[in-house]
Amino acid sequence: MSQRQVLQVFEQYQRARAQFVQAVAEFAARPQNIETLQSAGVISLLRPLLLDSVPTVQHTAALALGRLANYNDDLAEAVVKEDILPQLMYSLSEQNRFYKKAAAFVLRAVGKHSPQLAQAIVQCGALEMLVICLEDFDPGVKEAASWALGYIARHNSELSQAVVDSGAVPLLVLCIQEPEIALKRIAASTLSDISKHSPELAQTVVDAGAIAHLAQMILNPDAKLKRQVLSALSQIAKHSVDLAELVVEAEIFPVVLTCLKDSDEYAKKNGATLIREIAKHSPELSQLIVNSGGVAAVIDCIGSCRGTVRLPSIMVLGYVAAHSENLSMAVIISKGIPPLCACLIEEDEDHIKAAAAWALGQIGRHTPEHARAVAVTNVLPTLLAMYMDTHSSEDLQIKTKKALKSILQKCMYLPALEPLLHDAPLNIMKHIIGQFSKVLPHDSQARRLFVTTGGLKKVQEIKAEPGSVLQEYINIINSCYPEEIVRYYSPGYSEILLERVENYQPVL
Repeated sequence: MSQRQVLQVFEQYQRARAQFVQAVAEFAARPQNIETLQSAGVISLLRPLLLDSVPTVQHTAALALGRLANYNDDLAEAVVKEDILPQLMYSLSEQNRFYKKAAAFVLRAVGKHSPQLAQAIVQCGALEMLVICLEDFDPGVKEAASWALGYIARHNSELSQAVVDSGAVPLLVLCIQEPEIALKRIAASTLSDISKHSPELAQTVVDAGAIAHLAQMILNPDAKLKRQVLSALSQIAKHSVDLAELVVEAEIFPVVLTCLKDSDEYAKKNGATLIREIAKHSPELSQLIVNSGGVAAVIDCIGSCRGTVRLPSIMVLGYVAAHSENLSMAVIISKGIPPLCACLIEEDEDHIKAAAAWALGQIGRHTPEHARAVAVTNVLPTLLAMYMDTHSSEDLQIKTKKALKSILQKCMYLPALEPLLHDAPLNIMKHIIGQFSKVLPHDSQARRLFVTTGGLKKVQEIKAEPGSVLQEYINIINSCYPEEIVRYYSPGYSEILLERVENYQPVL
């Protein structure tokens, strides 16, 4: 065999390898081909090509493995079992940018499926390689590495801590300062995934100086970046008063309120979520939100959207109102009750209705004035109907019951209570009758109305346990009227009167 023939054989072999990995990478991009590739044992065929002498073959083989692993957890596990991860990491720092991006893609595709697969990535020493990639000159390599780290960190606090221990956080903070929007997005998302698990992990992100840089990007015109920035700040703020105050000190108010009018639904929702995570911690932080016009902005947001986008805004009103009478009154004055009532009617999802019911309960629970503000909207029958509806979720029933009790225990506005007398079960009736027993002894006009509207008659029909609190309330109400009036409205009294008529002998 001549030298020329030998070279031709090598060229054919080289071409065949390149064609094979290219074809597999293309096939793996289409879901309908995955099972065929899996049954053909393609993963074990790709493994040696990761160490091929031709760089194009190497990174295309890695790309194909990433696409396979991305498809489902079975293929991702197969990648781990074939010992591909150590081979993928071999001399990674010396490889070109295409291979680095493809290798990071494989790690992301494997790690996204479960904590166990993400742990396998950690154990093979991949975090150190990913951190080296964060320092790469090419922004695409940084982005791919950041994305892989985020998919590992998002599973649990242990994996997130491993990412922190690898030294990734300061480099991720540098990445959000890079000019490339795509890199900023992924780095912000990864910082969010790290921060969400615990106060300690969030503090690590804060200590790296992330808050100031994130806060500066709240008004960035890129909607996807804005989503991730707001999410990261939310995940930091949610853990404690101290962390929430650090976020507030970055002067996010009133800037963040503009996000509630954003055309991007996710940016709008994440903006409201950030405000919610701040509002829940303390009266002082809620007061700051009120002072910056936050309550009015949140109310407008509820009116401008539907579905789950509304949820965090609904909860903001509940958290603000829960802290104190004055803050609750601020929600009332800003006309926050009607949109919450509208949510109970307009929304299909029970968890959104439950949040609206909870918020109304937080507003109305403080004083008779607060309870009246809720009651006059005629929302109490709606809450009662939802509580009694067998199709309502357990959470909705619990939230509506608690809201009713909170409002009823303070409500002295009897016209709003009377419609409930005819439908309420005994556990709710107790609170309704209790309020009548407080008002009727001191209000002659209310006593008269209670008779003419059928309230007294309804009270006589209630079958309360002797000696119960409900029976005591009924006795107090009955004591407000002459005995013959009470007797007249008692069940069966008309039959007694008719019997007396029949037995009456007129004097002729």
